[in-house]
Amino acid sequence: MSGGPRVRSMNVADSEVRPVLGPAGNKTMRSLSARKPASKPLRKAEKATEDDEEVKAFPSSNGAASSPPSHSVSASSMLRRQEQLLHSNLSLNASCSSDASTDSFHSRASTGRITRSSSTARRRPYTSKPRVIVSGDMSEPPPDGLKTKRRCAWVTPNTDPSYIAFHDEEWGCPVHDDKKLFELLVLSGALAELSWPTILSKRHIFREVFANFDPIAVAKLNEKKLTAPGSVASSLISELKLRAIIENARQISKVIDEFGSFEEYIWSFVNHKPIVSRFRYPRQVPVKTPKADVISKDLVRRGFRSVGPTVIYSFMQVAGMTNDHLISCFRFQDCVAAAEVKEEEITTGGAEEKKSNVIESELSRAIDELSFSSE
Repeated sequence: MSGGPRVRSMNVADSEVRPVLGPAGNKTMRSLSARKPASKPLRKAEKATEDDEEVKAFPSSNGAASSPPSHSVSASSMLRRQEQLLHSNLSLNASCSSDASTDSFHSRASTGRITRSSSTARRRPYTSKPRVIVSGDMSEPPPDGLKTKRRCAWVTPNTDPSYIAFHDEEWGCPVHDDKKLFELLVLSGALAELSWPTILSKRHIFREVFANFDPIAVAKLNEKKLTAPGSVASSLISELKLRAIIENARQISKVIDEFGSFEEYIWSFVNHKPIVSRFRYPRQVPVKTPKADVISKDLVRRGFRSVGPTVIYSFMQVAGMTNDHLISCFRFQDCVAAAEVKEEEITTGGAEEKKSNVIESELSRAIDELSFSSE
């Protein structure tokens, strides 16, 4: 039986070729085996050559052996040719590697330093520039609502413009006029049923119905006509509030007769000087205070209606008796400055009044002396 095909290894081929080649061939093979093996195509060529040499080395079928000199010459020439090919491949690889290293050296040396360059370049940080709206070669200024005015936190961009104007011009500014104080007292009482934007939108109607808030004229109004169904006043607030306004006007007239003015009476509770709260946050602003409770009780004792502590504190805020603007609001310092100016006027007016009283007393004394000397 014939077995499977046997693959002859390179080592076996070498051992079989050595006795045929003789001393010269053995030396050549030792020098080749000591060198670095070549690439795969070269190995295949060597294997094919060795196979041919083995076929030539075996004797023919008729028993006649070939002549050794011819075989040794052909084998040695083949080996020299392979050795030249191997030397040429090695020299080609060495030259390519040296050229590559030289090119890389020159490219790095051209930059002035022989170091490995960073593969990633540094990026400059991006800085955003402010946008400028330009139309028709002219830059547009920001709208009024976007100006850098810091207001109290309860005034937002969505707040009604009338309330914003009210906050910027009236709320917290000290008021010393009797008609104005009566108006603010009426509007503060209406807060129990309406909001500030609604009240401000109907402010002109309030002034028409209540005779520009003249206490004497309002005290003379007819309650039945004022509170009749379908009247203009009845569309503003409830009947209870309308009756309270007329009664409060009558009581203010009595206070004016007693103190000379309603302003003198109401500002005496704070020593004619606003209370500066200096709040930082909206949550710190109270709904009522002990001072408001004291004023409310005195007003109720005098016959006023709908003047609870909450209504009175709202009145104190809007009339400037207390400065509840947040310290971050631009109106805080404005109200403080307005209060200082008013205080100086009161002090100057008091000094002039004292001086006039002294002059009058001296004149009366001089007249008395003249009359006594004439007698």
